Amino acid sequence: MSKIPLFPVTVFTEKNQSKPDLLAIEEPLEIRIGYGCSDAREQKCISVTMRTPGNDEELALGFLFSEGIITHISQIESIKHCIDNGKQEANNIIRAELKPDVLINWDKIIRNFYTHSSCGVCGKSSIEALGTMSQFNLKIEKKVVSGSVFHKLSELTKQQQTVFKHTGALHAAAFFSYQAELLGVREDIGRHNALDKLIGYCFIKNELPAQNKILWLSGRLSFELIQKAYMAAIPIVVAVGAPSSLSVQLAQEKNITLIGFLNEKRFNVYTHPERISF
Repeated sequence: MSKIPLFPVTVFTEKNQSKPDLLAIEEPLEIRIGYGCSDAREQKCISVTMRTPGNDEELALGFLFSEGIITHISQIESIKHCIDNGKQEANNIIRAELKPDVLINWDKIIRNFYTHSSCGVCGKSSIEALGTMSQFNLKIEKKVVSGSVFHKLSELTKQQQTVFKHTGALHAAAFFSYQAELLGVREDIGRHNALDKLIGYCFIKNELPAQNKILWLSGRLSFELIQKAYMAAIPIVVAVGAPSSLSVQLAQEKNITLIGFLNEKRFNVYTHPERISF
């Protein structure tokens, strides 16, 4: 981020003393797509999400990819912030222009794309709409990661969490190699947004599928996060929090190794422990 998204405030302590403080900024982002042939372009709003400003292009592209709307960076003509009807809202509206030959199957996009900062699944129109098919297949490789690697990940990520250091308010998603080399970190007030930013980062660099990577997450493991990991073909997902029943079921079905309750001393493996050398 070129500018750290912090909001200064004055707070009062229990002793009625005032002191300065910093808050993480939360603002809406409307994601639009432009599509159709060159002489008859159309525009559609795909999502409104509450996010921490910064890396908005990555967030939009990661979201569009993880929802199965786009599959490759070559399908993008351009992506930039825009102004709505002359109003000065450029920072909170972003439009991805698809190339004219990109076809969208609107019949498959049947979910309500309104999301908010605590839950990426809200607004699903049916349980069947929860699952989106990935273009990649994950295969199980035996004993590719040493169990000792996982204990290092939280501290390595924390060192790169710029906004969290000031506010304690943001979630993070990070990619690591199988040798605990940090490959990228993104922060956001929404857990699913942080992951979309990270996936969007790889999407722009044409580094998907994200095979041979470990995904570290700061919160609990919900279905939505595992669905996004599946779309990006991430083989190992590890988090400091607990998984839900649906996330475990999906990880088992899609050949994802799922690890929860990670700290410097222990962790639980819920699915496919074959990848780990204990």
